[in-house]
Amino acid sequence: MKKLLIASLLAVTAGAWAQTTVKVEDAWVRGTVATQKASGAFMRLTPSANARLVAVESPVAGVVEIHEMAMENDVMKMRQIPGLDLAAGRTTELKPGGFHVMLMDLKQPLKGGESVPLTLVFEDATKQRFTQEVKAPVTALGGGNAPMPMKPGADMKPSMEHKH
Repeated sequence: MKKLLIASLLAVTAGAWAQTTVKVEDAWVRGTVATQKASGAFMRLTPSANARLVAVESPVAGVVEIHEMAMENDVMKMRQIPGLDLAAGRTTELKPGGFHVMLMDLKQPLKGGESVPLTLVFEDATKQRFTQEVKAPVTALGGGNAPMPMKPGADMKPSMEHKH
């Protein structure tokens, strides 16, 4: 009986160590102007096992929500969703015009070059919550997408050749 109990405890303990992880890539936040009180955060999420993004927190915003853009009667509408299911091993992209994180009631403007701390709150298949901290760089207004790092010595010449 004692061996069975020890084996059961070891199995439970081993299961606890096999925690779901989520790979977060290319996180960024859109910069704002002085009077703007909302912005979006974007990233790619790839979980090791099925998981669900259930909340996001950030000290730069009074309210943080998970949103989706969806066509409704031929009109693109943005709405809050209670969570976002993430399939094991598959990348889900949070991007402009799709799923994204809304940062609302901003406490100050977000300027290019800064970074925004985000706490992503996930649930695994057993409804156990776990968090992941992310520092998302702010892309200056007009920057369009996540900043592209320049490689040293990158060729800045136009690729078109002019023939005379």
